[in-house]
Amino acid sequence: MGKPEVISEEPMNMVEVKAELSKIKKRDEELNFRANKTEEYLQQLHLPSKAKAKELYEKLVALEIPRMKDVHIHKIIDILPRTVQDLKVVLQGYTLTVKQDNQKKIVDVINEVMG
Repeated sequence: MGKPEVISEEPMNMVEVKAELSKIKKRDEELNFRANKTEEYLQQLHLPSKAKAKELYEKLVALEIPRMKDVHIHKIIDILPRTVQDLKVVLQGYTLTVKQDNQKKIVDVINEVMG
């Protein structure tokens, strides 16, 4: 067996991971140990629908917040912070500063899409 090569890397949120795992499961008929554990974990979580996650992603990208990258947006979709304080906690793990008015816009979009 040859050495696997990474062709590309791109961030994904948990909704997308769950969808990819189901595609792999259909294709291969069963998952390996790690993929099974991941699938079990994802089934325990209350995740938004794929359509809502996509809509939220598009709206967050449309805000065009300076220095905010895909990885930050996907983490926000994973956690779904409903307050500015919760959003600050999510973004603390990154070297990213977001202005107060932009934080408010992010939280407003999340609350609008998620209801």
